[in-house]
Amino acid sequence: MIGISTKTVYAVAALHELGAAPEGEVLKIKEIAKRASIPQNFLEQILLELKKQGILLSIKGAHGGYKLAKPLKDIELKDVVMILESDVFTDICKTDDPALRLFWQDVKKNVEKAFAIPLSELKHYQLKAAQALNYSI
Repeated sequence: MIGISTKTVYAVAALHELGAAPEGEVLKIKEIAKRASIPQNFLEQILLELKKQGILLSIKGAHGGYKLAKPLKDIELKDVVMILESDVFTDICKTDDPALRLFWQDVKKNVEKAFAIPLSELKHYQLKAAQALNYSI
């Protein structure tokens, strides 16, 4: 049930970079890959999937690239995970035991609740990271 792949980690990093861009600005795949330290070929696949699911918009042409289809506050980690991970929130209980069924249902609900974090929260973590760097200098 709970397994986050590198694909999802990279997707969140890419969305973080796109969210940091000035509103309306598009970023080229090469630029996103460089900023987020993601292999460009792998990133292309991820961005296409996020575009198909309405998380991103792509702009064609010489000045084209990708941008967010909606603000980061409206994109939850759960949305990204559900797009890129095939079975994270599926029912894993393979028994008829009612107690175990209830147990795994509660686990699933708690996991879903834990992943219901808007990606705009990344800004708070960026501030924390900056403060930690300032303390260590």
